[in-house]
Amino acid sequence: MKKIFKRYVPLLAVLVMAVMLAACSSSTSNTKEAAATAAPASASPAPAETAPAAAKTVYPLTLENHTNNGEGTEWTAKSQTFDKAPEKVVANTQGAAELLIKLGLTDKMVGVAALYGAGDPAVQEEFKKIPVISQDYASKELVVGRGPDLVMGRGGLFADADWGVGTVGGLNELGIKTFVQSTSLQGATLDSLYKDIEQLGQIFDVQEKATAYIAELKERAAKLKEGAAATGAKTFAYVSDGGNGAIAVYSGNVDTFAGDVLGLLGLTNSYADVTGEISKEQLIATNPDVLLISVYTGGIDADQSIKAFYADPSLQSLKAIQNKAIYKIDFNQFWGYSYSIFDGAEKLASELAAGK
Repeated sequence: MKKIFKRYVPLLAVLVMAVMLAACSSSTSNTKEAAATAAPASASPAPAETAPAAAKTVYPLTLENHTNNGEGTEWTAKSQTFDKAPEKVVANTQGAAELLIKLGLTDKMVGVAALYGAGDPAVQEEFKKIPVISQDYASKELVVGRGPDLVMGRGGLFADADWGVGTVGGLNELGIKTFVQSTSLQGATLDSLYKDIEQLGQIFDVQEKATAYIAELKERAAKLKEGAAATGAKTFAYVSDGGNGAIAVYSGNVDTFAGDVLGLLGLTNSYADVTGEISKEQLIATNPDVLLISVYTGGIDADQSIKAFYADPSLQSLKAIQNKAIYKIDFNQFWGYSYSIFDGAEKLASELAAGK
């Protein structure tokens, strides 16, 4: 688990520097058709308004996205110009691919990588249509070999490494456009997810679907926030099995997107401002209300780890141990940087309510 946290995801000890979550800019404008009115034949006609037509993308379209110089370097703004909607897309994670499916773009995908869980059952049949180029993280060679015109997904995987798809600059030099999910960069919030969906709607000219989906997610967010009032505010810490059932703590200080969503549940990360290693002694002194342990394909059996934590004599003073408040969270959902985090948050909210 520590390897997954530290090497492969921005969340997991590859410290992603501050990012400019800049607003979308465009060299062209997206036009809307004027609302029509109907005038029935009567002595006193009353105009009946109709909804305005969905915005249509006008190409070339220029949007501001992100770039860096490889693993561990600072993210900065970089524009991407699309002369038309991409036709051959590689998603560097399962979560990124699922988001495109939600926008009706399955047929645009020529590859997906990093399958670390079952995924969203609601899109399972569509997901099966996408070629899997690697169950693990995909290399640049594998990605470029699919002949994509767009590579999108988690920012931390845009690196020249055996587990990276190549840098943004390197892919762009090959004529391949890139879309780094803002949700995967430090400083991200739920608004970052909405912006990502909005921009993907513009890129692929599916703005009506994007707008409707954003509205759906905002409604789910509102319901989560309402439910938090019943369970009350709590503190939490991310933990993992450091080996042989020994508890290890991860600060999650760069995981601002996950932190923002967990905030809807009334959860506050006890170590959101902490850098470096966190000892068991620090965990005991801080004494968070809830402990969260990530579950992913190939990881240590979380149930066995939890059992060991509950039995550890040195942890018995923790409120989370006394109240049986260790909860499993799905890696794909919380670190897929996509809409599936809502599925995970809703499940956790239900468990918190049951255990209050």
